[in-house]
Amino acid sequence: MARTTEEKAQDYTAMGHSVELINAVIGGTQMAGEDAADRQSAVDRNVEHLELMKSKDDWGSEDMAATTKAISDGKAYKAS
Repeated sequence: MARTTEEKAQDYTAMGHSVELINAVIGGTQMAGEDAADRQSAVDRNVEHLELMKSKDDWGSEDMAATTKAISDGKAYKAS
C-alpha cells in the first residue's frame, strides 16, 4: 500500500530527527555522558532507520543529501 502525502511528510520529519541525533552523538553534544556501547547502539539504530526509509521507492523531490551523509558518517562512527 502506498504512503499518503501526509505519511511521507511524517516519515521525512522522522528521518530528520535521526539525522540530527546521529550528528549530535558523533559531535559529542548528545549522549556524551552515556556509555560508548549505548552511543554506538543509538547511532546504529538510527542508521538502520535511515537506510530503511531511504530505500522506499515512493519519495518525490525530497532532498536526501543529509540522510546519505548521516548514513555514511554513522557507519564510520566507532564510539570510544
